[in-house]
Amino acid sequence: MKYRMYMVSIEKVVSKPERKAFISFPSSLYRGDPNWIPPLMMERLEHLSGKNPGTEHIQWQAWVAKKNGRIVGRITAQIDSLHRERYGDDTGHIGMLDAIDDEEVFSALFAAAESWLAAGGTRKITGPFSLNINQESGLLIEGFETPPCALMPHGKPWYAAQVEQQGYGKGIDLLAYWMQRTDLSFSPALTRLMEQTRKKVTIRCINRKRFAEEMQVLREVFNSGWQHNWGFVPFTEREFAVMGEQLKYLVPDDLIYIAEIDSAPCGFIVGMPNINEAIADLNGSLVPFGWAKLLWRLKVSGVRTARVPLMGICKEHQFSRIGPVIALLLIEALREPFARRHIDALEMSWILESNTGMRTILEKIGAKPYKRYRLYEKAL
Repeated sequence: MKYRMYMVSIEKVVSKPERKAFISFPSSLYRGDPNWIPPLMMERLEHLSGKNPGTEHIQWQAWVAKKNGRIVGRITAQIDSLHRERYGDDTGHIGMLDAIDDEEVFSALFAAAESWLAAGGTRKITGPFSLNINQESGLLIEGFETPPCALMPHGKPWYAAQVEQQGYGKGIDLLAYWMQRTDLSFSPALTRLMEQTRKKVTIRCINRKRFAEEMQVLREVFNSGWQHNWGFVPFTEREFAVMGEQLKYLVPDDLIYIAEIDSAPCGFIVGMPNINEAIADLNGSLVPFGWAKLLWRLKVSGVRTARVPLMGICKEHQFSRIGPVIALLLIEALREPFARRHIDALEMSWILESNTGMRTILEKIGAKPYKRYRLYEKAL
């Protein structure tokens, strides 16, 4: 099916060649942008297929916009049954938005996405998500001058104005914090609190022999700790199991830590080498020599930056005196293995702008906000 608005043609993405063109479009749009990192085609194709465990609860459709036969924009629309269970049967989402600076293109893309969502009963739209809030989220509105870390989106400066022109308003902002490893420091008062808490809290590495079980422990802590956050959707067992299989090969054991009190898990942290640094010059392909380069860079030569994509403190401890200290102990646990691997800097992301507790902790130990992503909302 095709939608047409003036000189813009909107086409549904259905076949594998069309999905490849959809995935490849941003690389042409961002040509000349030194901060653009092409995603791995293989990984993106799996993301937009039944191999993505999120598709068990997410229905989605993608479109491209064309002018004179050339792709000039793209968008997806999603309906997430888990989101609807929590927030109502009238919710839906948009995502994977990229386009030239042209109001007609944005209008045509959003018309197609909103029409599809409305047909599915949607009256409240949030996003962008790729494909839900537990994957790439937000529209970059500050921080265009640096490349994105792994599993974080990039963007063009005109996106925000074009999205707002379509009637979307701010829902909430997500922040990414940057920290030089050598800047990580704890005040004497924090150090005393951490030493006192060590008597009650055990920080241990993940047990690789029980990796699948350990990942479900992380899932339970995450779902407990994040359940009241804006737009929260729980991870399913299969989603975390698949994520675990990926982390097993990409993240060393001593970069995943679990906090326990009386042998009961109460928090965790994952420090992931910045894969974007390793794939920046591969142009989205692992053939013919991309696999070798990627493995060499991750396992031998190393990368110099990392990202903390997952961290959680159990609900029962979040607002207690001990909760913030558990977070500090988990962050501290990464310092020595990062130093051993010559990882010089890390991104902590993403943090809800409303999460003043975590933001205060990060700023007290030397981290600075350097990117801002916006989640939008609109009532149809």
